[in-house]
Amino acid sequence: MPNVIILNGPNLNLLGTREPEIYGRDTLSDIEEKCRFHAEKTGLSIDFRQSNNEGDLVTWIQEAASRSDGIIINPAAYTHTSVAILDALKQVDCPIIEIHLSNIFSREEFRHHSFVSPVAKGVICGFGAQGYLLALDAISSVISDKEEG
Repeated sequence: MPNVIILNGPNLNLLGTREPEIYGRDTLSDIEEKCRFHAEKTGLSIDFRQSNNEGDLVTWIQEAASRSDGIIINPAAYTHTSVAILDALKQVDCPIIEIHLSNIFSREEFRHHSFVSPVAKGVICGFGAQGYLLALDAISSVISDKEEG
């Protein structure tokens, strides 16, 4: 069973109460539960993590290089600032899907730039918690294509 790590960046532990008009009312635990259920139906094993610390995310990406078949990452604010996360992602040889709960392109100008997008297979944004399930479907398809190719 392919293993996918789902990484969540800073402040996502506050989902459900933090700006629900932008990020929705689902908590990160709600999203994790939905992901676990969907992954099981999709034939994926997931490792779901969150940290407010850039270094934790970098370390988990480095670990994923040898343990995971794919990475789904919501880098949150680090999307727009972290060369360290970009550099770590450049070292992995598995597909990467970047996700965001909100549509980052309909928000402030500084949110329009992503350091992660250049190394991602694709970007899903603006679909709220549903975006995580879309990302699981996408990464499952990419992993299947990679195994067949």
